[in-house]
Amino acid sequence: MEYKLLDGKATAAAIRAEIKQEVEDIVANGGRRPSLTAILVGNNPASKTYVANKEKACADAGFTSKVIRLPEETGEEELLETIRSINEDPAVDGLIVQLPLPRHIDEQKVIAAIDPSKDVDGFHPISQGKMLIGQDTFLPATPMGILTLLERYNIETKGKNCVVLGRSNIVGRPVANLLSRKGYPGDCTVTMCHSRTKDIERFAKEADIIIAAIGIPFFVKEDMVKEGAVIVDVGINSIEDSSRKSGYRLVGDVDFDKVAPKCSYITPVPGGVGPMTIASLLQNTLKAYKNRK
Repeated sequence: MEYKLLDGKATAAAIRAEIKQEVEDIVANGGRRPSLTAILVGNNPASKTYVANKEKACADAGFTSKVIRLPEETGEEELLETIRSINEDPAVDGLIVQLPLPRHIDEQKVIAAIDPSKDVDGFHPISQGKMLIGQDTFLPATPMGILTLLERYNIETKGKNCVVLGRSNIVGRPVANLLSRKGYPGDCTVTMCHSRTKDIERFAKEADIIIAAIGIPFFVKEDMVKEGAVIVDVGINSIEDSSRKSGYRLVGDVDFDKVAPKCSYITPVPGGVGPMTIASLLQNTLKAYKNRK
C-alpha cells in the first residue's frame, strides 16, 4: 500500500498564515495584537527549545510574546506570585508555564493558579472539566493539533475503531475523550491502552486509527498494524546515532520505515504532531484574545 504523510509542518504553516492574516486585519482596524507570555523555570534543554519555538511561532503569526525566565532554585511561592501578576495584566491574553517544573514545585498547584481565561495550554482543571462534558473551552494543544490534522486531511472518523496508546493527562486521556465525542472529527469507538494493558497487540491490530503516545521508541511494529490504518505518532524520543553530529536523532513511538507501507496515512517524526501542537497554542491564544474583547 502506498501511504500518504500527515504533514504537520506544512499544515501548521498554513494555520500560522491564516492567523497572521487575521491578526493583520485586526491591527489594520485599530486593534492590538494578541499577546502570549511564557514562564520558563530552570535550564531544561528541551524546555528551552520548546519555548524558543513558541516565541518564533508567535512572531510568525504577528503576536507579541514575552518569556519570563526564572532560575532553577525559584521557590514555589515566588512562581505563584509571578503567575498572579500575569493573571491581572490586561495586556496578556494567554499564559503558559513550561513543563516539567523543578521537583520542589508542585505542578498541579501551579497549573491551578493560572487564570482559566488565559489557560491556552488547556491544562487547568476547569478547562479539562469543560472538555470532558463537551463545553466550549481551551483544548490541550497536542490533542487539539491531532484533531486538526485529521480534519485537514479529511480522515474519516465516524464509527472507526481508534486505539490510543498512552493515558497521560496531556495527550492520551484528552485525545481519547475528544475522538469519542459526537461530531467530526469524532464519533470513534475508542480503546485506551497503556503499560498495564494485556495483549496490547491484539487491540492495536483491530484499530482503524492508532494514536501512539506511549513514550517508547519504535513500540508500534508492523505486526501490530492492519492494512490501511491511519497512524498518528505523538512520540518524540531521542536515541543514539553516531552518524549525526549531535550524536543522537529523534524518533517516534512507531517503527516508521516498517509500519508506513501498511498505512493509508501516517505522521512523520519530526514534522508531524510537534508543529501542530504549537499551531494549536496560537489558535488558543487568538481565541483568548477574542474572548477578552
